Amino acid sequence: MSLCSHEHHDTLHGVHDHLNVEARLSEAESLCASTGARLTPLRKEVLELILNASGPVGAYDLLAKMKGSSERPAAPPTVYRTLDFLLGKGFIHRLTSINAYIPCCHPREGHQAAFLICTECNIVKEASAQGLIQQLDQLATSDHFNARHSIIEISGICQQCSKKA
Repeated sequence: MSLCSHEHHDTLHGVHDHLNVEARLSEAESLCASTGARLTPLRKEVLELILNASGPVGAYDLLAKMKGSSERPAAPPTVYRTLDFLLGKGFIHRLTSINAYIPCCHPREGHQAAFLICTECNIVKEASAQGLIQQLDQLATSDHFNARHSIIEISGICQQCSKKA
């Protein structure tokens, strides 16, 4: 099941392109229900904030937005547990180089992606990294190294920002 209305598993695309937030939230609830998990109001609120963001969003940015919208603000550990849940379900990705979160267009566990991150405008593009991950796994295996997790992030300047310069 894909939360995007189009297929682009192997093509480069903006993570905030073609977002239908209500449909993505509804499908996230369905995916949770099918696995016996619950998309609690807090989990749904955090996912919605990430889906509605114009770019990558940090945990403390989420906390600040939630203080204005919630009757009782969530504590940082609660938000981090919520982010861990959303990451585990594949609804979001964590960009480690900038310590921020973005929506995943293809929520499924084990999904491997590569990200291009513009350091000027903060736009993020995602593509499947399956071929790259296979190469990295072969490299690790050749040294009897047991890889647990790989994140591929490339920082630079996007085409639009390059044209402005």
